[in-house]
Amino acid sequence: MKYEQARWTDDSEELYEPLLSEKHTREVEVDSDLPDHLTRDSVELPDLSEPELARHYTRLSQMNYGVETGPFPLGSCTMKYNPKFTDDVAGHPKAATHPDRPASTRQGTLELRYHLQDVLGRIGGMDAVTLQPPAGAAGEFTGILVAKAYHQSRGDERSEVVVPDSAHGTNFATAAMAGYDVVTLPGAEDGRVDVEALEAAVSEDTAALMLTNPNTLGLFERDIEAIADLVHDAGGLLYYDGANLNALLGRARPGDMGFDIMHYNVHKTFATPHGGGGPGAGPVGVTDELAAFLPDPHVRETNGGFEEYAPEHSIGKVHGYGGNWLVLVRAYAYIARLGDVGLSDASAKAVLNANYLASQIDYDIPFGPFHHEFVASADEDAADVAKRMLDYGVHPPTTKWPEAVSEALMTEPTEVENRRSLDQLATAFDAVANEDVDTIERAPENTAARRIDQVSAARSPRLSWQALDADEQ
Repeated sequence: MKYEQARWTDDSEELYEPLLSEKHTREVEVDSDLPDHLTRDSVELPDLSEPELARHYTRLSQMNYGVETGPFPLGSCTMKYNPKFTDDVAGHPKAATHPDRPASTRQGTLELRYHLQDVLGRIGGMDAVTLQPPAGAAGEFTGILVAKAYHQSRGDERSEVVVPDSAHGTNFATAAMAGYDVVTLPGAEDGRVDVEALEAAVSEDTAALMLTNPNTLGLFERDIEAIADLVHDAGGLLYYDGANLNALLGRARPGDMGFDIMHYNVHKTFATPHGGGGPGAGPVGVTDELAAFLPDPHVRETNGGFEEYAPEHSIGKVHGYGGNWLVLVRAYAYIARLGDVGLSDASAKAVLNANYLASQIDYDIPFGPFHHEFVASADEDAADVAKRMLDYGVHPPTTKWPEAVSEALMTEPTEVENRRSLDQLATAFDAVANEDVDTIERAPENTAARRIDQVSAARSPRLSWQALDADEQ
């Protein structure tokens, strides 16, 4: 049976909600000893049988699109499929150990954390790694706090962090939150770092340069060694944003390029779940001279096993206990399952898939050669193109960013897609590219909800199970 999909339109006063007929309710009288101003006479509650409830949420789930439904090519997001065996490992009863238990009774969890610290360090070319930050942005903040503590320990009060104009927004926010002035670095004509502009930007006030490599255009920074020398000669540190590490796995390491600090996005590179506000994990790796500043606790090996300890000049805690434990278990399971050969193969296929998809679409791609992602330029409003792609049953790419490309369609298919799904994506791209403006601007037409007022939806969301009133649409 085909169920009618909900839709909102700008040209109709009628309000139609998803599965409204299933929102049965009943009124319950309330009798309470609480003061009158804290109570109400009655309350309206859902009144559904179990089969009705199960079918309601099942149908809602069928309206959603996710990485288990089809390709999810959001550029710079690395929306990998989350393999289910990692859930089995994280769900093992022996993984459910309380962190307040004595260390002697949780040696297994400490050992796993120790080995994950080690393997992440080897993957990134770092000497020490903390697992504590609960997300990529938190990892950035932790890394910059480590840099700040390092400079302060040397009596060096630096005031600036240099950030390329194509960087992720969290880079700018991180530097500002840590108390630094942000120096924005313009890009060169080829989309990479303008080395001459960097030379003019760095000074004795430079605490760090935050850099993604490959950058948000998918381009490898060919002058990375010269960039590292410029920053280090000024007394600054080089920070690696791990958002695009998936392009380098098993083939290049940030530490070997001259980076001093890096964060890992385990939800991108190591296939732990995305979204929903967490839980996440953003481990941070550093070189030897910065290891003493890592958060407390860190894990080390002893003669008789493993123990937690506080690094000598630790910046303190940035999250409870050792981090989001079960997310870290998933990341370790993924790395262990793939091994060195599998990780290297993943990065190769990620680059291959991006280049194959780019070769199949009609939109112009102004910058290259690229690695794991590319940025195409739409002829129409990129947001409208994205909405129209929904009508073809695929998820659209990231839009409107980076700003170096007009009407950007930032696309990253990851290594998990086969040729058939890449061709499906290409077909959707090309179908929209060859449609007229009116068709594109009406989109989407085949989704659960048609075009909505995004500003109003963001500013005044209605997050209730109760029926909407017609004057609230």
